[in-house]
Amino acid sequence: MSSALFPFSAVVGQDDLRLALLLNAVSPAVGGVLVRGEKGTAKSTAVRALSAVLPEVDVVPGCRFSCAPAAPDPACPDGPHEPGPGTARPARMVELPVGASEDRLVGALDIERALADGVKAFEPGLLAAAHRGILYVDEVNLLHDHLVDSLLDAAAMGSCHIEREGVSVRHAARFLLVGTMNPEEGELRPQLLDRFGLTVEVAASREPQQRVEVVRRRLAYEDDPAAFAARWAGDEAGVRAGVVAARALLPKVRLGDGALLMIAAVCAGFEVDGMRADIVMARTATALAAWAGRTAVLKEDVRQAALLALPHRRRRNPFDAPGLDEALLDRILDGFPDDEPEPDPESDPEPDPGPGDDGPGGGPDGGGVPPQGGGPEAAPEQPADPSAGPEAPEAPDAPASPSPASAPAAEQAPVRAAEPFRTRMFSVPGLGEGAAGRRSRARTAHGRTTGAQRPAGRLTKLHLAATLQAAAPHQRVRGRSGRGLVVRKDDLRQATREGREGNLVLFVVDASGSMAARQRMGAVKGAVLSLLLDAYQRRDKVGLVTFRGAAAELVLPPTSSVDAAAVRLEQLPTGGRTPLAAGLLKAREVLRVERLRDPSRRPLLVVVTDGRATSAGALGGDAREVAARSARLLAADGVASIVVDCEAGPVRLGLAGALAADLGGPAVTLDGLRADALAGLVKDVRTSVATASPHTHRRAA
Repeated sequence: MSSALFPFSAVVGQDDLRLALLLNAVSPAVGGVLVRGEKGTAKSTAVRALSAVLPEVDVVPGCRFSCAPAAPDPACPDGPHEPGPGTARPARMVELPVGASEDRLVGALDIERALADGVKAFEPGLLAAAHRGILYVDEVNLLHDHLVDSLLDAAAMGSCHIEREGVSVRHAARFLLVGTMNPEEGELRPQLLDRFGLTVEVAASREPQQRVEVVRRRLAYEDDPAAFAARWAGDEAGVRAGVVAARALLPKVRLGDGALLMIAAVCAGFEVDGMRADIVMARTATALAAWAGRTAVLKEDVRQAALLALPHRRRRNPFDAPGLDEALLDRILDGFPDDEPEPDPESDPEPDPGPGDDGPGGGPDGGGVPPQGGGPEAAPEQPADPSAGPEAPEAPDAPASPSPASAPAAEQAPVRAAEPFRTRMFSVPGLGEGAAGRRSRARTAHGRTTGAQRPAGRLTKLHLAATLQAAAPHQRVRGRSGRGLVVRKDDLRQATREGREGNLVLFVVDASGSMAARQRMGAVKGAVLSLLLDAYQRRDKVGLVTFRGAAAELVLPPTSSVDAAAVRLEQLPTGGRTPLAAGLLKAREVLRVERLRDPSRRPLLVVVTDGRATSAGALGGDAREVAARSARLLAADGVASIVVDCEAGPVRLGLAGALAADLGGPAVTLDGLRADALAGLVKDVRTSVATASPHTHRRAA
């Protein structure tokens, strides 16, 4: 089967995505692109296709680190390089898998040869391969934290530095960082989010004709990839010529004081943090002007740059929807005079039109997008005014919202959550081995060194003292004669480390009538929202079970998307009886299934209730006794649990405390969740669960 990529110019629609990618191709200093959107929207297809329209790069022959012949890296591990002509090769697009190891990303040193022979044997990683090219991370929001840290260092310094037990290697690593993600699967760390110069939201078209064209082109490509690529070769060459022309024009583009004032006013008006947004906007506006074939930055360039560079920098917490208020943007820019650019006498009066009739930008006024009309399978032309198309049948009248009188008496409308606050840290007892995170103690690849052991596979973290101790008794037998130590493979010891893991935090929320007081439910939702924010910061998975009436419901299956949990929580109605046992048993079933899917991720159960049980549901019997038995089943499973006591009023029944005792965990009031209260809470959680379920420690060990 042919390995031909889907042509970049054949991607239907997605104008903002294609423009953002091309602007980075024109000016890599823009800082990369983050593509957010639902599945099946050509995110990966467009990114992979970009490499085919990038100009070739000249490299030093035989250099594994892609040094430029005109200015080779003086610290290149393959250097020093002799002056001479280079060889041209296509720009690389290197994919970083989500599950890659750190050695695969930054490169690996042969520690055994370094210790025994004093030789720096270095195997370059993906950062070296991506130098002067594209580093593409699909599902970038699922990337492990230690890989994110390495990416941040390389992106900030433009180089990769590997330091292992006194053996040091450094090489250049300047690349265009492109990431794609589905927001439903979780958000990015703020530090990594800010490293992307531009962000684009993509969605599938709702226009039938455009959807038809997407399907037509995809089927044609799958039938014969090579023939399909050949039919679009002319358009691909045109886009590539446009990138080359824009790169040549870029140094001549003038970013005047007026444009800089507009950029500063926009960033100040949107209250973005730091100065990176101003710098990225300036570079993006300059690239837009070059792509449009101009040497002056116009107001329209500044506006387009703001739409691409600011949306992801406006988020204050993971529950804020990304986006930009375009009306506010227009009000800010309306305070500046309209553009009246003077003709540049040094510019070519008839510049290369590039891939379209109106210049590389597709139009004379900037902010253009790559053309699509010249391809062999172009989409049919659509009317400029959607209302000019065929009349759509009138939608039936939406049913009127039920009046309070007609709504079920047992259910009340959802109430808004109170403002979130910083909560205390809860953790699972014992020592786990789950995914890296920031909640509970675990054996991890990173963290403080706690001991040494023989490596099970390839040595990655050398314990130098233990290695020397293992080799020392055998020096005379091995015939040591010089100052160096004779080290063999059997002497090597791997460092064992302890760090933090992320957990599965499963919320079980009482939504019955006893919780339905509006002020009270708002406080409860605010508390759960606060715990969700804490789970986001600690890199946990979260799930949400609610119970009311006669049954429990899994409102949100375990996911890394805490903002999805926040949306479900906001829409949660209340009312009806309290089937506490049903909620606990539903939680037990969810945890059983998740244990099969991911046995290394330990759960933390957070039950939010006043402790009342007024319905046994389908189980029958006394509601309180059934709830107590259900809680004891969870305790027997070794599940670490916390009960958030929502009981209010001067007279308290203490039912939540009794439930916590059955679960083997502590009970904490809503006020006690705050970080400035209950100083010994984490200790209580560990002590209570350890006492109630020694099975947990056996499993963790």
